[in-house]
Amino acid sequence: MNIRILIVEDQFVEANNLRIILRKAGYVVCTIARSVSEGLKIIEDEKPDMVLLDIYLKGNLTGIDLAKTLRDKSIAFVFLSANSNKQILDAAKATKPYGFLVKPFREKDVLVMLDVAWYLHRQNQGPISNSKPSASSLAGNEFKEIIGASECMRDVLDNVKIVGTSDISVLILGESGTGKELIAQSIHRVSSRKQKPFVAVNCAALPANLIESELFGHEKGAFTGATDKRIGKFEQGNEGTVFLDEIGELPLELQVKLLRVLQEKEVELIGGRTKKIDVRIIAATNRNLEEEIVAGRFRLDLYYRINIFPITLPPLRERKDDIVSLANHFVNIYARKENKMITGVADPVIQSMLNYDWPGNIRELENLMARSVLLTNGPIINSLKLPGQSKGTTLSPQGLIKSMTENERDHILVALERCSWRIYGQGGAAELLELNPSTLNSRMKKLGIEKKYSRNQGN
Repeated sequence: MNIRILIVEDQFVEANNLRIILRKAGYVVCTIARSVSEGLKIIEDEKPDMVLLDIYLKGNLTGIDLAKTLRDKSIAFVFLSANSNKQILDAAKATKPYGFLVKPFREKDVLVMLDVAWYLHRQNQGPISNSKPSASSLAGNEFKEIIGASECMRDVLDNVKIVGTSDISVLILGESGTGKELIAQSIHRVSSRKQKPFVAVNCAALPANLIESELFGHEKGAFTGATDKRIGKFEQGNEGTVFLDEIGELPLELQVKLLRVLQEKEVELIGGRTKKIDVRIIAATNRNLEEEIVAGRFRLDLYYRINIFPITLPPLRERKDDIVSLANHFVNIYARKENKMITGVADPVIQSMLNYDWPGNIRELENLMARSVLLTNGPIINSLKLPGQSKGTTLSPQGLIKSMTENERDHILVALERCSWRIYGQGGAAELLELNPSTLNSRMKKLGIEKKYSRNQGN
């Protein structure tokens, strides 16, 4: 392999375990350093290609101090320690590492992280000989549902292709309605697990009193009402992929059990029995998990476990080049469903869509296209009522551009009206917007939206 790796770690046992793992895998291991000064000397003498770097070291300087030098010297590095607060995390991330490894180390996690870090480092250094083909240049069923050719989406698909062939955890970030589940499905389809199950779980939609049973399963008689054995989502996805959407909504006590799944590759059913499983975890969230960590709502060690390879999906307002393609795609789908001969969208309507900020992203565009198809009698969609417009009007190409706050307020109002102002439960506005009900309530309060109560609603 001939890749030289320097380990900068002041704990002998952990450093020696890493050295054994690396040598067994064919890496060349430099002399182990226990401080920044030792590390700098070894870098000059032994010229490592990559550094595994603990944050807390002997002496006054930390791994973060050494990371700045490594970045200046264009040497790839991965942080080892996850035992830090938000301030330390921000300082570590500012050095732009290629990843974080959580102690205690599992051999497979170490080797996969090194493969990803080395590949990304080589990408940053320039053209890669014998590199993997660009995902955006490949045809096939793995991306059949991904519409759009904008540069930001090509970058996303290239990352999907890179990470799809490995088995590491992926964290998909992005606003609601940007298509996170479609990207997760694409990762599954390009992986070696593509013939096995893909199990999607919306953590925000699971009832709090049933979420543990849904995820991990339970034995018959494990609790009152458990009249039958339940196979949990992780066991259903054995040998395949489990997609945890809105993972930021997962309660802290369940985060501990998820961490066990990632570390030990086993689930503990309610009732005490444990079962070995082999699943790949893909998680997604529209929350800022680092802020959730500071607020005490998300575990730092779990964050490191799932954030090995983050993919950020751009909002629709940042991929305007894709709006026409997406609109035509949805028009074709819903025209077939309604048995209508609709061939496209008029230019003024297209211009209106390009002038709009789409706070609800692709999901909002799809819903509006579905409604427009239903209301259109001719072959072309000639009008489009965007949220916030007065009844019976159509936004002109020269229409005013609203602020993001105004658009968000209009978007929430449309959802509330559609659900008869019901917020909670199945068919409620929170479900339609894919938000936690408490999050929706707080946004309504901030935006000055007062609740209405219909005769058939108690929420």
